[in-house]
Amino acid sequence: MKHRTIVVVTGASAGIGRATALAFAKRGARVGLLARGLDGLEGARRDVEEAGGEALVLPTDVADAAQVEAAAARIEREWGPIDVWINNAMATIYAPCDQISPEDFRRATEVTYLGAVWGTLAALRYMKPRNRGVIVQVGSALAYRSIPLQAPYCGAKAALRGFTDSLRSELIHDRSDVTLTMVHLSAFNTPQFDWGRTTLDKQPQPVPPIFQPELAAEAIVWASRHQRRELAVGFPAVKAMLGQKILPGYIDRKLAQAGYSGQHTDRPLPPGRRDNLYAPVPGDHGAHGRFDDRAKPNSWQWWLNTHRWVMLPLFLLALVVLAVLLARSM
Repeated sequence: MKHRTIVVVTGASAGIGRATALAFAKRGARVGLLARGLDGLEGARRDVEEAGGEALVLPTDVADAAQVEAAAARIEREWGPIDVWINNAMATIYAPCDQISPEDFRRATEVTYLGAVWGTLAALRYMKPRNRGVIVQVGSALAYRSIPLQAPYCGAKAALRGFTDSLRSELIHDRSDVTLTMVHLSAFNTPQFDWGRTTLDKQPQPVPPIFQPELAAEAIVWASRHQRRELAVGFPAVKAMLGQKILPGYIDRKLAQAGYSGQHTDRPLPPGRRDNLYAPVPGDHGAHGRFDDRAKPNSWQWWLNTHRWVMLPLFLLALVVLAVLLARSM
């Protein structure tokens, strides 16, 4: 019997986690689904099974290390060795720093940063003795270039990058064959903008351009199969990372001017809006948010990133053209 890849996805009930679970299921994987919301988890289970995969629903708050350990233990007990662990669960708050309570700041950090740490450590306890396995950290361009109104999330993603770099050196020191990679995303069309806690009076939105979650999912699957240290998905992520290295002060000022309006629409918050910071929002919200009419399914940057062989002839052609131009000018 052919071995089915055993994959764990945190934050699997909606958004990029939901799309990632489906992407692995289409490849015949067994997918452990970790999240808090049972409605979304059951929806993810149906998606996985209809796509030809197997699903195991594991209601888990990733901020609780004991719950994450219990989920990992159950997967190992019922299915066997975990091959791939995806740390994707996150929580964000749309608000100026001085309008965020210490409790809310702590909660967003515990979910987004410590949730990934607990997931990584749970996976390592099984993978490291076997000397195999893949851990994918779902990062963000905001791990390199923070923006206003999302300080807890930006801080957590930057912390996750620091943790991952430290752990990577430790794995190299130990001569471990466990693979560790980080996928940095641009802005994606997910439900988080309908349930992230906010003190703003307008509906949050991703900073355009916006991409569909299936692009992120395919990138995460690709990252789990190729040993790249880090990957950026979408040119805006690349631009943010490079810009921070070259002109950080200029970007500080630019974001002070444009970083507020770009993160919300002109529509007021709907009456009775609920957020998911401390408890899941009821219902099955799927992978997509409300920006389907504006979201792009593909990225030229991602295509080139995964087809680097195309760049060599283009580079050589550019050198030939430059040489011809120089020769004519002499």
